[in-house]
Order: sequence, then C-alpha cells, then structure tokens
Amino acid sequence: MVDFSDPKRRPRYLTKLVMAALLTAMCVLMLTQPPCHRRASPSVFSTRQPGVTHVLLTGGAGYIGSHAALRLLKDSFRVTIVDNLSRGNIGAIKVLQNLFPEPGRLQFIQADLGDPKAVNRIFAENAFDAVMHFAAVAYVGESTLEPLRYYHNITANTLVVLEAMATHNVKTLIYSSTCATYGEPDKMPITEETPQFPINPYGKAKKMAEDIILDFSKSKKADMAVMILRYFNVIGSDPEGRLGEAPRPELREHGRISGACFDAALGIIPGLKVKGTDYETPDGTCVRDYIDVTDLVDAHVKALNKAERGRVGIYNVGTGKGRSVKEFVEACKKATGVDIKVDYFPRRPGDYAEVYSDPAKINRELNWTAQHTDLHESLRVAWTWQKAHRSGYEPPQAMIL
Repeated sequence: MVDFSDPKRRPRYLTKLVMAALLTAMCVLMLTQPPCHRRASPSVFSTRQPGVTHVLLTGGAGYIGSHAALRLLKDSFRVTIVDNLSRGNIGAIKVLQNLFPEPGRLQFIQADLGDPKAVNRIFAENAFDAVMHFAAVAYVGESTLEPLRYYHNITANTLVVLEAMATHNVKTLIYSSTCATYGEPDKMPITEETPQFPINPYGKAKKMAEDIILDFSKSKKADMAVMILRYFNVIGSDPEGRLGEAPRPELREHGRISGACFDAALGIIPGLKVKGTDYETPDGTCVRDYIDVTDLVDAHVKALNKAERGRVGIYNVGTGKGRSVKEFVEACKKATGVDIKVDYFPRRPGDYAEVYSDPAKINRELNWTAQHTDLHESLRVAWTWQKAHRSGYEPPQAMIL
C-alpha cells in the first residue's frame, strides 16, 4: 500500500499518475485515428521535384506495363505503379524494385481502379505529373464471353481515373488503346482517319473510353494534354532478358498467339490451335501487324515527351506490315527450334480477317519508327526469356490499399 501521510510525496506521485494517464490517452487516440489523419513525414512521391516527372502507371505489373515502367525508370522518370494483380505479375514488380532500389524511383501500390475512394486517395497522397493508363483486361475472345466485365474494367475504370485526374489537377494522359476500335475496315492499311466500328466488346469498351477522354478534353476547364495510342499485336520482350510475358494458366486459352506457340514448344500444351482458315487472305488465316514491345514502349515515351496542354494526339502504333498466322507459326518454329504441332479449328467469335497499320502519322509527328521488325528475332528474344522462366515470376512484398 502507498502511504500518503508524507505531504512532500503526495503531489509528486499524483503528477506522475496524471502524466501516465495523459500519455496513455494520447497513444490510444493516435492508434484509433485513420491512417490519413496520422502525421507522417512527407514521402518523396508526394512532392514535386524540379526536373523530375512523376508518372502514374496503371497496370504496371502486366506484360506491356512492366516493360513501360522499365523504360521510364531507365530514362530517370519517377514511377508509381498501381495494379490490382488480377492479370499482372507481382514478380515483374520485384524485378523492377531490384533494378531501381534507390529511394524516390519506384513505388508500387496494389489497388483496384474500380474503387473510386482508393483511386482518389492515391492521387491525394502523390504528386503526379502524368498518367499512363495501361490497366485493362485485353482478350478479344474473353470479351465476347464476359462483356459486362470488359465494359466495367475498361470503360468505367477509365472514367474513375479521369475523375481523379480532374479533381487533383493532373493534366497529362497517355492512353493505351487498340486497333480493335477500328473493327474490320474495308480498306487497308488502317490510318487514324479510318472509321471506328468495333465488332467485339473489347474494342467497343476501348472506343467508349476513348470517347469519354476526348469529350472531357474538349471541355474548357480540362486543358489537358492527351495522347491516344492505338496499337496492334504486341510480341517480344526485354532484349536483356529481365522481363517477359507470363499470363495466368487459366487465361492461356484467350492469350496471344506467341504465348500459345511457346507453350506448345515447351510441351505445356500438346500443340497449337489455329482458329480460322477460311478468311479472305492469301493463306486463309488472319493477317495482323506484329509490334515489338520494345518499340511500343518507345512510342509511349515519345508521346509523353511530346504531349502539350490543350492538344490531343491520336496515333496508330504498328510496323505497317501484315503477317499471317501461318507465317507467324513458321517464324515461331524457327525461333524455338521445335516442330510445333498445329491443329486447325473454326473461327473465333469477334475476330477479323486482316488488320495492319499505316504508321505515317506517328513517324512524322513523334519521330517514331518501329526498329524491331524481324519477326523471327522478336520471337527468339521472347523465347529466351520463356525458357529461363518456365514457372513465371516469384512474388515480392507490396503496399496494399
């Protein structure tokens, strides 16, 4: 028991008791406050730095997005990647984190663009100078099976991003679009003036997103710099072997033809399924314009560097040359050294016979020309990565919202 008979001891004891109670109350108050109400030292990502452009890269854990992040980081941009990892590979993030570990270079946030509160918080806590919007589900066949998912993921989520940009005064947008917005034109090659009549939900959702962007950019208060890049069939991987394409196993059926070729060469699947041999093309199979991912991200960086407030640029990103599926398969056999078994099936819903670009406008206005146009070489580089990463990536830690 405590003896309070000594008048000199009593005030000192009471003072300590009061101080302990106050400290306890302050700790409880701090711990029960939401994170946004706690005081913390400002992050380097939350402040603008002269001479440094901070890019929000949505979908940066994906195949194309991760390659874009690599290029931006090599070019000394500050990068924040936002990805919900529904399609992306967190292992790609680990590769980028290991390559660029310096503070203030790369930040990864796991969040869903379909959550407006999370998106608004990301914009509120970071000082973005520009947005590169890659995040999207992107399989034509899947879009015909799950159209509502595509309209929500592509069109509605783009609206969420635009609203956050407007609220937080971010004025530059580089939008990742697709040649699928053109549908199946009567005339080849496709120019930027070719009418857009998409024939599948993927292309339709992308065109709707484009329309929203263009309508907003015309409003007086927008004053935006907008670049829309409509690109064609993407192949290849990082020439130095650091990144590649590793779709989830359940998505292989809907994936790119290059992935299917490599899976067949690796023995993951028994053979390659070519869908459609009765198109009005020289050999009956679909004709596409295959663009190397290295060239594609170069186009994005050039678009970012040329973006101007109050101006909209729309560009096709392709080689200008069409290759048939049969040609592609032969190039893949040569690149892998495997005599891949090929089975032929009826057409896939939503596909079109022939699509290739006229890249004259992007050549002229952005000084961009595809450099990696050897189909065999692009596939050889991608095959090298595939052989070394048969199980894909391994996961790192991420900040989760």
